[in-house]
Amino acid sequence: MRVTVVGTGYVGLVSGTCFSEFGHEIICVDKDQTKIDALKKGDIPIYEPGLDNLVEKNVKEGRLTFTTDLAEAVPQSDAVFIAVGTPSRRGDGHADLSFVYAAAEEIADLIDGYTVVVTKSTVPVGTCAEIEELIRNRRPDCDFDVASNPEFLREGAAIEDFMRPDRIVIGTKTERAFEVLRELYRPLYINETPIVHTSRETSELIKYASNAFLATKISFINEMADLCEAVGAEVQDVARGMGLDKRIGGKFLHAGPGYGGSCFPKDTLALLRTGERQNVPLQIVEAAVNVNDQRKVQMAERIIAACGGNVEGKKIALLGLAFKPNTDDMRESPSLDIIPVLQQHGATVHAYDPESMKEAEKYLTDVTYGENAYDIMEGADVLVIVTEWNQFRALDMQRVKALMKTPAIVDLRNIYAKSDLVHQGFTYTRIGA
Repeated sequence: MRVTVVGTGYVGLVSGTCFSEFGHEIICVDKDQTKIDALKKGDIPIYEPGLDNLVEKNVKEGRLTFTTDLAEAVPQSDAVFIAVGTPSRRGDGHADLSFVYAAAEEIADLIDGYTVVVTKSTVPVGTCAEIEELIRNRRPDCDFDVASNPEFLREGAAIEDFMRPDRIVIGTKTERAFEVLRELYRPLYINETPIVHTSRETSELIKYASNAFLATKISFINEMADLCEAVGAEVQDVARGMGLDKRIGGKFLHAGPGYGGSCFPKDTLALLRTGERQNVPLQIVEAAVNVNDQRKVQMAERIIAACGGNVEGKKIALLGLAFKPNTDDMRESPSLDIIPVLQQHGATVHAYDPESMKEAEKYLTDVTYGENAYDIMEGADVLVIVTEWNQFRALDMQRVKALMKTPAIVDLRNIYAKSDLVHQGFTYTRIGA
């Protein structure tokens, strides 16, 4: 099949590359000439393990191309995926659909023959219907359908998630459109990946409901962590005891500094705004959002408390800046809330992250970045673990202790055993115990 993917951000680039790996002919389109030029040279604008090799392979084999010219791509395509950004709209939290509508207008002018226009971007309920109306008004003679096909990609594991998904969700109004998308996903269908075929509105809501539920699990276990600390319980054992119940499951029951990234924060807000617009209060989702917002600031207060209640003139060594490991994504990362609070209280912050320091410079000021994990520890009053990169899980603690001014660690990810570090002479603060 011939497919156009509009947008070469995280979702568009990963989806287009993986579709090409299935054997389809994919053209990825983006207005950013610099980004397209870089992609043609094999320079990947995001950090995603394995993506660079997959792009290189499929470009070499002629199945994956990049262009800024939508007219070069759309007329020859069986399906056109819209994979542009839908950030939270400034001021009210609604999803900003301006990029989606702009893409739909350009696509409408170029459709030649039956084409399925697919929303891969995360969009509120009813967006597919709006796109259909937009295209129909612009091109009354056009032969097309609009479908919903949300993505469920975890940053850091996106290729695995695309190639071996839990399910594929396809929302269509016609059987004709569904058959096109089923053929596109045929390699996965043959492997018995479940295909959930629904209405477009249901498909759009599945995406938001899924992310809101996972965000709620995170906020819930973080509240349980606070309760554990108050009553002398251990949150990791609580989470394990809960997670072994098949009705609950253990994923996303890891206490920490709160969720971040490009999906959960904006999608929970957008879902809340949809509920408000329909006069359906979503109180559980609202509580999850509030808990998470408070959580990040509380983590800074916890670090200050571990320093005796005062960080004026103290050096904080901070490991991890991205919102999760195996990505350079800084969007809504807990570090963006934690670091400014520490600085406001007079601390100097030295930080290291394997992938996101260049990206972090766009968001943070007056932070000194190290060349490696140990580089930032010299003379530090406290070491804070914010992101659980694997290379932080087996630090040479004797070396750490020798470098630091004060052997104090605040572990916001619970990746070490308290008894081990206390035995080695550290003051160790963790979450939920």
